[in-house]
Amino acid sequence: MSLQSWHDNGWLRPHSPTREEIANLFAIVERDLKDAGVPGVSSDWRFGIAYNAALKLCTILLHAEGFRPEHSLNHYRTIAALPLILGDDRKADADYLETCRRKRNVVEYDRVGDASDADAGELTQFVAELIVRVRVWLKAHHPSLT
Repeated sequence: MSLQSWHDNGWLRPHSPTREEIANLFAIVERDLKDAGVPGVSSDWRFGIAYNAALKLCTILLHAEGFRPEHSLNHYRTIAALPLILGDDRKADADYLETCRRKRNVVEYDRVGDASDADAGELTQFVAELIVRVRVWLKAHHPSLT
């Protein structure tokens, strides 16, 4: 599938991003990366903060391509768009983030203690690597937004 077919199915709607919007989203990612490493904060909460940073990076990609998800399944579709934008070799990244999305929902809404320190650290490291990829991609594909 393509983003256009997702739009045709009613899963996405058009969006016209601005340089300021993208800069603000990157600022959220940077803040969340910093906050996810704060000592003394629960691993559940650090995991949720790192997840938010990852979601914002996927949002940057989707917005740069001229779309935003419809309200239902917003996080799911934002993450699932990752390989459609960065390429099929990023499918494993989307699968990992989907697993993180589910875990984040559990620790946010259902119970305490499902995210370990290792989980939070792994996701934080993933985000630190993904931000580099997203910046390079954005500069190559949408330099007016950088």
